[in-house]
Amino acid sequence: MAKKWIPIGLAATMVATLAVGCGDKKTDGGSSDDLKEKQELNLILTDELPTMDLSKATNTLSFTMFAQVSEGLIRSGKDGKPEAGVAEKWEVSPDGLTYTFHLREDAKWTNGDNVTAHDFEYSWKRTLNPDTGSQYSFMVAWVKGGTEYNAGKGSADDVAVKAKDDKTLEVTLDHPIPFFLEQMAFPIFYPQNKKFVEAQGDKYGADAATTLYSGPFKMTAWEHEQSAVIEKNDTYWNKDRVKLSKVNFQVVKDSNASVNLYESNMVDRTGLVRDQVDNYKSSTEFSTVPELTTVYLQYNQRVKALQSAKVRQALTWSVDGDAYADVIYHNGSVGAKGYNPLGMSNGQGGDFTKDVGDLINRKDNLPKAKATLAEGLKEAGVSEFPKIKLLADDGDVGKKAAEFVKEQWRQNLGIDVEVENVPYKLRLEKSHGHDFDIVISLWGADYNDPMTFLDMFISGGDFNDPQWSNKEYDELIKKAQLESDQKKRMNYLYDAEKLMMKEMPIGPVTWRGRAFITKPYVKDFRILSYGPDYDLIDTFIEGKE
Repeated sequence: MAKKWIPIGLAATMVATLAVGCGDKKTDGGSSDDLKEKQELNLILTDELPTMDLSKATNTLSFTMFAQVSEGLIRSGKDGKPEAGVAEKWEVSPDGLTYTFHLREDAKWTNGDNVTAHDFEYSWKRTLNPDTGSQYSFMVAWVKGGTEYNAGKGSADDVAVKAKDDKTLEVTLDHPIPFFLEQMAFPIFYPQNKKFVEAQGDKYGADAATTLYSGPFKMTAWEHEQSAVIEKNDTYWNKDRVKLSKVNFQVVKDSNASVNLYESNMVDRTGLVRDQVDNYKSSTEFSTVPELTTVYLQYNQRVKALQSAKVRQALTWSVDGDAYADVIYHNGSVGAKGYNPLGMSNGQGGDFTKDVGDLINRKDNLPKAKATLAEGLKEAGVSEFPKIKLLADDGDVGKKAAEFVKEQWRQNLGIDVEVENVPYKLRLEKSHGHDFDIVISLWGADYNDPMTFLDMFISGGDFNDPQWSNKEYDELIKKAQLESDQKKRMNYLYDAEKLMMKEMPIGPVTWRGRAFITKPYVKDFRILSYGPDYDLIDTFIEGKE
C-alpha cells in the first residue's frame, strides 16, 4: 500500500503496530519448546494471491504474505521503529545520502544458499529494470541512478546500490529521505536469489514451489483461488523466535461466510462489516484496527465527460462518504475529507490531514452538485452524461459499494451507470491497464508520510490509473521530493493535496477503519498500520485446549 492495492477503528493518532489477543499470560510466548499446545493458526485470505513475484507485486495480500516468508534488511519493530533484520547493523552518512548495511552471517534461503548483499542488489535492480514492468519501481528509483535506469535512459551499473562484498551493501540516494530506514521493512526492498529467479523463468512466483523463502515462514502449499499454507522455516536465522509451526489460509470473499467459519472454529480471526460489528462489538474477542487507507473513485481521462474537473467534482460531492462508511463497513470507517487519511504524519509531530482541513466539504457542495455537473458537461462539449461503467470487486463488500455509489448518483445527480463487478485480480489488471471508466479503488500507506499517496498521480506515474496530468502538481511533488527542510517539504505537499482536491482526478469517499474478531488463544498477533497488514513472527497459541 501499496499499503498498496487493497481488496474491497480509524484513530486520530496512528500507531505503527498493535498487538491483538496478547492476554494476561506470558506475552513473550517463551520458546516454541515451552508451548505445549499445537502451534497452528487458521486465517482468511479475502481473495486469491495475485502473485508471489516480489518485483511484480502491487497489493496488500501479496505484500502481507511476503512479510511472513521473506525478510528485508530491516524489520518493523513492536514500537514501529526499525529493528535488525538481515542487516545486523548499519551506518548513515552525515548528509543522509549514503547507507551502509552489514548483513548477518547466518541469513539463509530455503535452498541452503546464504542471503548476501548481491541478492539485494539484484532484487532492487530487477525491480528497476524497465523490462520487468514493476509498478513499484518508483520507490526503488529514489536510489541514485534508479530513475534513469527505470526510464531506459541509464544502465544498471549506474544504480547506486552496490554489494561491496557478500555481507556489505552500500546504497546512495538521489536525495535525502527521512523515512528511508522504515522503508527497508517494506517488501519491495527484500532480496531475491538471482540463480533461483532465472531458473524459474516465467513461472517465478506463480506457485509455492517456484518461490524461494528467507523469512520466518516458508510457503508449502498454494491452491489457487482456494488456499495457501505457510510453515515455520527452520533455515531462518532467528527461528527460535518463531512459535507457530503452521498457518493455514482459506480464500473467502464473502464476509458472512468468513464469520460462519469463525463461529465454527474453522478460522481464528476474521474481519467484520455492517451488522456483524453490532453483533460482536461487546465481545472480548472484538477489536478495531487503525489504518491509513482511503477508498476513492478513479475517473479515467479517456472518457471525454470525465476530462472536466467540474464533472469529477460533482460526482465526488454527490457520494455521501459518512453514509458509505456506515452502510458498507460500519466498523469505524468515516467519510473522507481529502485523499490522505486521518492520522497521516506531517513529519513534525502533527497530523497532515488535520492541517489541510476539509477539502471536499460535501455539506456545502452537495446542493450545487447537479448544476456543477451540467456546467462541466457543457464545458466538455457533451450534451448529456454518457453511458459509463462503474468497476468494482466481486466480493459482497465490492458489490454493495458499487450499488451504493450508483444509487447516490441516481438520487443526487439524476444519472445512471452500469455496475461491473469482477474478481479482485482482474480489477487490478483493468485498473492498471486503464481499462475502465470509473473504478472504486482503495490505497493504503506504504509508509507514514503523505508522499505515499500523493506521488501516485504524477504525470505518467505507474499508479496513475486515470492518466491525469497536471504540470503544477508534478512540480510540487518534485520540489517536495528534493527538499531537505521538513517544514518547506510539507508545505509543498499541503499545496499538492489541495490542488488534487480542486482538480479531483480521483474522488475520495471514505477513510477506512477495520474491525475484527480474534480467538482469545491467539497471542501477539501484531497488526501493522502501514505496509503489510500484519506480522506473525511473534504470534503463538495459548489456552486453546
